[in-house]
Amino acid sequence: MTTALIDTVRRGTEIFDLGRPFVPGMPQSPNHPAYTHALQRRHGDMVRPDGGSAANDFISMGTHVGTHMDALAHVSHCGELYGGVPVEDAVSGGRFSQLGIDTVRPLVTPGILLDIPSARGVEQCDPGYEITPDDLDRAAAAQGVEPREGDVILVRSGWDRNWDDRERYIGRDSGVPGVGEAGAEWLAARRPSAVGADTIAFEQIAPGKGHAVLPAHRVLLVEHGINIIETMNLQRLAESGHRSFVFVVSPLEFVGATGSPVRPLAIVAAA
Repeated sequence: MTTALIDTVRRGTEIFDLGRPFVPGMPQSPNHPAYTHALQRRHGDMVRPDGGSAANDFISMGTHVGTHMDALAHVSHCGELYGGVPVEDAVSGGRFSQLGIDTVRPLVTPGILLDIPSARGVEQCDPGYEITPDDLDRAAAAQGVEPREGDVILVRSGWDRNWDDRERYIGRDSGVPGVGEAGAEWLAARRPSAVGADTIAFEQIAPGKGHAVLPAHRVLLVEHGINIIETMNLQRLAESGHRSFVFVVSPLEFVGATGSPVRPLAIVAAA
């Protein structure tokens, strides 16, 4: 730790939890196995001679369910992963020997929030709205932030307001706002460590189209090697007025996996 960071911690910090609680039935992409949770052993199923008892759980889920990070192995284009690696060369023994989530280092880095609805004077972007480079420029200027190489850039559409309405949040018929191909190129040009959003997919999803094409994933993961964090809760951070912060996140070290659940944090000095 640097002296400045130690001093900040001693003075006090405020932590914004940007992850979503994992509960059965939560909104998720239909392309991935759902989250389930059950008690494998209950208190009283086995009691020790001294009266002690323990409970434990079984959890099953896809690696792209809930708040999660995409590994570079998650998406290919024309049979190739990031860096031109052929898919067949990257898979060994039923898992990825290259570009899996286990290759992603923990991040402790500056973070930037680009709050698109705030910059546009609305509560949330319309269903299916494409967040463009002009939107990103406007948000950065309005909020007085300038992403630098190595920062994490979080793009808020306001769609996180719909979390408690499962079908609306998924947006199968209505579409979901998000960054389009041009917006993804804008982000990639800033060379961030990672990007994140408050929707299931870091994409503009047109009404009725579902996840038919994912150009932002191609641009970020395949062409530029930038990890994506999805299904984030950015509302409380946005309401706080903080637009820059220390960002902390670490994926679980699932060897050869295409993604991992994460619990991202934004940390600011206490007022």
